[in-house]
Amino acid sequence: MIDIENESKIYLQREERTKWFQEARFGMFIHWGLYSIPAAGEWIMTNRQMTVEEYKPYFAEFNPTKYNPRQWAKLAKKAGMKYAVMTAKHHDGFCLFDSAYTDYKSTNTKAGRDLIKEYIDAFRTEDIKIGLYYSLLDWHHEDYPAYGDRHHPMRNNTAFKNKIHNFDNYVKYFHNQVKELVTGYGKIDIMWFDFSYDNMTGEKWKATELVDMIRKYQPDIIIDNRLDDKKSIKKANLSPYTGDFDSPEQIIPPKGVLNENRNPVPWEACITLNNNWGYASMDKDYKSSKQVVRSLVECVSKNGNMILNVGPNAKGEIPKESVAILEEVGEWLDDNGDSIYGCKGSYLPKPEWGRYTQNGNLLYAHIYDRGIGHTNLNNLRGKIKKARLLKDCSEIKVEFPWMAEEFEADAFILLPGAILPDEKDTVVELELL
Repeated sequence: MIDIENESKIYLQREERTKWFQEARFGMFIHWGLYSIPAAGEWIMTNRQMTVEEYKPYFAEFNPTKYNPRQWAKLAKKAGMKYAVMTAKHHDGFCLFDSAYTDYKSTNTKAGRDLIKEYIDAFRTEDIKIGLYYSLLDWHHEDYPAYGDRHHPMRNNTAFKNKIHNFDNYVKYFHNQVKELVTGYGKIDIMWFDFSYDNMTGEKWKATELVDMIRKYQPDIIIDNRLDDKKSIKKANLSPYTGDFDSPEQIIPPKGVLNENRNPVPWEACITLNNNWGYASMDKDYKSSKQVVRSLVECVSKNGNMILNVGPNAKGEIPKESVAILEEVGEWLDDNGDSIYGCKGSYLPKPEWGRYTQNGNLLYAHIYDRGIGHTNLNNLRGKIKKARLLKDCSEIKVEFPWMAEEFEADAFILLPGAILPDEKDTVVELELL
């Protein structure tokens, strides 16, 4: 039976916590760690079924001499990103922060530094919200189940078949590390857990206890939905650890995200720039800036965010291809950011020529297809006070051409020339009456 009062309370708390998040709309994901050295993606340890000893040389070698998070932060700001999330610990168990609970950390490598602290300080300087990613999986910890676990590198290694794991010891370990992260670095805006699967979900992680601890120290923090089954955030009855936002990966939900009662759920599409999260030197299949811009618009038009990933190399450099794309996206946002930040989906259906986003009485027409003649604004006749090209605020006349008599409910605008002013996305701001 649905507890309407409890659902309403949780819904209102979540709305308050995520208010900034739903206005920010665009963030930077950073996947970085030892896997940048073999340069074949972040899952290399399990893909090649490597033992801890086989993976160990990367720990001995790790020395990112060109790591400069100030450059990363300046790039994120230039790209128009309002928040960032960086991997404090990924599935391989290696920590980029100075944890008291393990020797497997950046301070014990040639780097000799707390790389998370430097990231936080740099991004705070640029007034970018801070997020930390923490993997629930740990392929280095001796008490994380190995044989038979479908993700563990030793899942098929019979030497681990009869090994006894004290999983409670592992849970205590990772709770302690999360406590370090939420108490040792000042205000943290996002805690991004990854991920639950099979029976490894919810209270298997002692999730209620974990979330209570996090909120004790960081009451305003927002938490993703991956402590629980990924579908649970769409249920009407929410658990304490359901999370504040949904995190669809490498996909933009066709209709956005709604719960069982048709109430909107905050969400963020996490997307890679190429086909890997971690650095992959041979993966040159990068998305264009046009594709990124239109994907961001698609998310906002469905009340969602997009967090776009970069995978720095072993030296600590963001690939030049990523830099170039982000700078181009930033140029577009510098001209058209009003149609993204603080915007939501429109009450109007998706138009045939592009997308709508909306902020109060300002409706933004994102025009992808120039077509022939006038652009038809369905059901907006007599409802538009002004129209202007957002990029330079130049006036655009709202018309009703003589040949459109049968479309009496519609308004029309005519963009000059045979091609769009901006082929990525030409944005027209419509001030509604």
